[in-house]
Amino acid sequence: MRICTVSFVLIPIFLFAQEGKVFSARTIAFYNVENLFDTRNDSLIFDDDRTPNGAFNWTKERYERKILAISNVISEVGYGLTKSSPDIIGLCEVENIQVIRDLINQPNLISKNYGIVHFDSPDDRGIDVALIYKKEAFIPNNSRSHRLLLFDVDDKRDYTRDQLVVSGFLDDEEFHFIVNHWPSRRGGRTRSEPLRIKAAELTKRILDSIYRIKPSAKIITMGDFNDDPKDRSLKKVLRTKGRQRQLDSLSLFNPMDKFYKKGAGTLAYRDKWNLFDQLILTPNLLEDATNSFTYWKAGIYNPKYLQNTSGKYKGYPYRTYVGTTYQGGYSDHFPVYLILIKENINPSN
Repeated sequence: MRICTVSFVLIPIFLFAQEGKVFSARTIAFYNVENLFDTRNDSLIFDDDRTPNGAFNWTKERYERKILAISNVISEVGYGLTKSSPDIIGLCEVENIQVIRDLINQPNLISKNYGIVHFDSPDDRGIDVALIYKKEAFIPNNSRSHRLLLFDVDDKRDYTRDQLVVSGFLDDEEFHFIVNHWPSRRGGRTRSEPLRIKAAELTKRILDSIYRIKPSAKIITMGDFNDDPKDRSLKKVLRTKGRQRQLDSLSLFNPMDKFYKKGAGTLAYRDKWNLFDQLILTPNLLEDATNSFTYWKAGIYNPKYLQNTSGKYKGYPYRTYVGTTYQGGYSDHFPVYLILIKENINPSN
């Protein structure tokens, strides 16, 4: 386990006026960074293809270009609304803690002073999930990696990503973040669906365990779920709802639901958009509360520079590779984000 923390120092956060009131804002984001591997051959995982002599010809120059590109995206997610980079970002498809260190030490992120929470997962591809956070905004006080045990039809272990849980204080409020990268649709959506149901059941157990200790817990579940908002893993197991009036004490709010219904997505495959990347909230984050963070809005960050500009795949995410052909882009996913706001009752301070 790797966790970096420092003493808490409250820094000013973005203030804006709305309906005669002054609010502060924090941005929570998630980004599948598409196979962020270093160039070394790790004998414990199947990363041979992602080395200078491998099938992808993954050189130092390409690696450095990738982390600079991804750091630029992270620095701009939500910036148009808050004039700041995200305060907390969940990541997936990172090989190890060193690639995350290289990422947050890029010129356009190093001044943000991000910390890292990361555990090595047993995934056979060697990819993990992680959380990075502005040390001045969030103080983690507990983190844990939850193993997802899966077995194939021959009762052999199917090694996949752990689910990361990080608890701590966002400014002076306790929050819990769950970072996911559920099993892929390899072999087809229907055939692979039971694996994502198992992943959803683990997430539900994690949620329930937090609720048992603190029924009023504020929890944000994020990730690449490899399922759309309409799928059973989310609708039936996690009981997600897309409208506030549909919520009850057993359900969760999924702000990405409305984007999906409008045809928006975070990745495209065979002329079809999917919205696998989502942020899901406990209903108490939609309640009006004095001096407490509440949900304001969510979005998909998909500016033109993150898209293919021409050809058959115009508008699709501009990715690093198509097959083994190097494109020099960013990722095959767009990042997603949400913004929490809190009324500033002492705006002169």
